[in-house]
Amino acid sequence: MKISPLAGKPAPLALLVDVPKLVTAYYTNVPDPGIPEQRVAFGTSGHRGSSFAHSFNEAHVLAITQAICAYRSKQGINGPLFLGIDTHALSVPACTSALEVLAANGVDVMLAEGDEYTPTPAISHAILRYNKGRSSGFADGIVITPSHNPPEDGGFKYNPPNGGAADTDVTGWIEAAANVYLKNALKDVKRMPVEKALRLATTHRYDYLNTYVNELDQVIDMAAIRSAGIHLGVDPLGGAGAHYWERIGERYGLNLTVVSDEVDPTFRFMTVDWDGRIRMDPSSSYAMQRLLGMKDRYDIAFACDTDHDRHGIVTKSAGLLPANHYLAVAVDYLFQHRTLWSKDASVGKTVVSSQIIDRISARLNRKLYEVPAGFKWFAAGLSDGSLGFGGEESAGATFLRLDGSVWTTDKDGLAPALLAAEITARSGRDPGEVYRKLAAELGDPVSTRVEASATPAQKKMLSALSPQQVQRDQLAGEKIQHILTTAPGNRAPIGGLKVVTESGWFAARPSGTEDIYKIYAESFQGEDHLLRIVQEAQAIVDAALAGNPQSPSAAKT
Repeated sequence: MKISPLAGKPAPLALLVDVPKLVTAYYTNVPDPGIPEQRVAFGTSGHRGSSFAHSFNEAHVLAITQAICAYRSKQGINGPLFLGIDTHALSVPACTSALEVLAANGVDVMLAEGDEYTPTPAISHAILRYNKGRSSGFADGIVITPSHNPPEDGGFKYNPPNGGAADTDVTGWIEAAANVYLKNALKDVKRMPVEKALRLATTHRYDYLNTYVNELDQVIDMAAIRSAGIHLGVDPLGGAGAHYWERIGERYGLNLTVVSDEVDPTFRFMTVDWDGRIRMDPSSSYAMQRLLGMKDRYDIAFACDTDHDRHGIVTKSAGLLPANHYLAVAVDYLFQHRTLWSKDASVGKTVVSSQIIDRISARLNRKLYEVPAGFKWFAAGLSDGSLGFGGEESAGATFLRLDGSVWTTDKDGLAPALLAAEITARSGRDPGEVYRKLAAELGDPVSTRVEASATPAQKKMLSALSPQQVQRDQLAGEKIQHILTTAPGNRAPIGGLKVVTESGWFAARPSGTEDIYKIYAESFQGEDHLLRIVQEAQAIVDAALAGNPQSPSAAKT
């Protein structure tokens, strides 16, 4: 990846989005459903786009919301809908548009008290809390967020009654219905003025902030953090949890400092990400320069992305801990210290998460549940307690309450961040130090991700590859143990290919938004071995895409 000269530096004025123009474009730019890039398209986390690019406009939100109302009616979902937003500039107008449609369709809508921004985990928590013990009248939710995407983007995500991100069969139905509404110029979309919608008896207020915060001690040992007196630093990155952290510190008597609670839709306080764009990614060292510069002031520090469903852990010993490293630390700690969890509770990870998690799970004698990319795959297991933890390589995770019952079924950035404080408080070592010990015991993997060009036709071929198309028996000098096109945990297609050896692996997947494919690779033998894995992975994929699978002899390096 080509690193921008702006990476890690304060955002220059020329890079800041013009918010009035962005919001105006939301209302005035009309998407053309005949152009694929302007249609409704649900990825792994909802529909995303920019009003400037005609990919996230009022018409999209009206169509998607009406489609959700139709889906609710079809499925008999008639409980309240919990609606929340993050701090992106397009989230407030999108919330207004959604409410106008929901109210016109007679849906009971739960808006945040004081129009507070609402983290994704607070929505998931609210849905599960409402639905607990019910056999009918289930609630669901909408989160208006493009996650850590740049400031000019908007996003719209649906969470069904299980509280997690909607599965592909759900989003596929909603996407298709929404595009029909777009094609028909929204003529079947029900809508009323927002002023009237706000006065309806079906529009309610819900205290997301305190309801979520007041139950955090059911998932984190807050007493241990408090009694240790460790100093915590938090950077909300201008996101939806900006006002949650102060309340958490007050509620539990923590020595917690919020480095900034500023909310600004231009995100002018951010340092620029690797590619020269502003992106609120807590797993990126370029975006996390503010907190990294303060790391020695705190015993442990952390940040979350804009909708607070991802975490970034900053330690004195290691700086910003790579996401896979912290997932490994969290798994090792949780399954040894959550004594009320079921002995059969499994460890959930995605196919491109580090293999050190596999080794930790084996040492703990816990079953590993490996799934394709997408947090939705963990929702059912977290709901019934068969999964104790679910985590993905992009710094998303959640886990059960102390008593082994469900906490959230969507990613929760706040709980893993506070878990880092619990680990530090109880062990006397920060997670960076804990990881070094794990790596010394189980192996110290190095990893990378590379990108290569691919046409739409080649991307389609890559997502449909079969193991038989890899006609070789070695990778980087080691015997190939597994060639996977479905995830071992749930047998769902991974949308690509994963090749595994004793001390390394690679996975190749097409991008859902760009004409590229991505190769994820990891080695327990060091950088030179990792480079060999990447080179041979590219050769394997390129040959398969060219329709000329390599023979074992032709694949030698």
